[in-house]
Amino acid sequence: MATIYLATWESRFWAWLIDILLVGAFSDLIVESSGFFWDSGFTNLTGFGVSGVLIFVYWTLFEGYNGQSVGKMALSLKVADRKGGRIGFGVAALESFGKAFLLPLDCLIGWLAMPDSKLRLFNRISSTIVIKTKYEEPEGVRYVKENE
Repeated sequence: MATIYLATWESRFWAWLIDILLVGAFSDLIVESSGFFWDSGFTNLTGFGVSGVLIFVYWTLFEGYNGQSVGKMALSLKVADRKGGRIGFGVAALESFGKAFLLPLDCLIGWLAMPDSKLRLFNRISSTIVIKTKYEEPEGVRYVKENE
């Protein structure tokens, strides 16, 4: 039986914040360079604006490819299926939709309806979990740090 360590809400928050800041900076660059200096309907269409779409695409691509966004890589977290395996792009899109566009509701329903499960609503819908990755040396290899 494999042991899977579920990520804490705190570590998930910090990974989310890293991703939001990273994509937010990129989004600001795009919006400013395209001439959208004002809060137009294009950049703020009830949450589905440029930033929302960019963060959705970012999470779908990164987490669909290897389960990790930059924030998750930094905090040794990973999105996985319920057995700890890869999720793919379709599942990543479903899982990412909730946190990109409906995060407060997504979290609130998860916390109230599934207490102590460490699942958001869209984790439950997509059958995904966020796990702590464990770095291990490959079998038969030992790393030694050189004394400085």
